[in-house]
Amino acid sequence: MDGGQPVPSPLVPLGNESDYSMSLEQKTTFVFVILLFIFLGILIVRCFRILLDPYRSMPTSTWADGLEGLEKGQFDHALA
Repeated sequence: MDGGQPVPSPLVPLGNESDYSMSLEQKTTFVFVILLFIFLGILIVRCFRILLDPYRSMPTSTWADGLEGLEKGQFDHALA
C-alpha cells in the first residue's frame, strides 16, 4: 500500500473526533430494531406457551351452544 497508512472508514470515527452522537436516522433505526426485538420476544413466549399447553387457548364453548330450541345434531329442521 502507500506508506502503511490506514484507509479512513466512514463508519469508524478518526481518533481526533470525539463526537459519538448518532444522527436522527440512526436513532430511529435503533428504536425500530429494539421494538422488533421486543415483538419477537413476545411472539416466542406466546408460541412456547401454546406448545406447552395447547388446550388452554381453545374456547370451551362449541358452535352449537347458541342454538335455541333445537337439540344438538338435528339440523334438518333449521335448514328448511
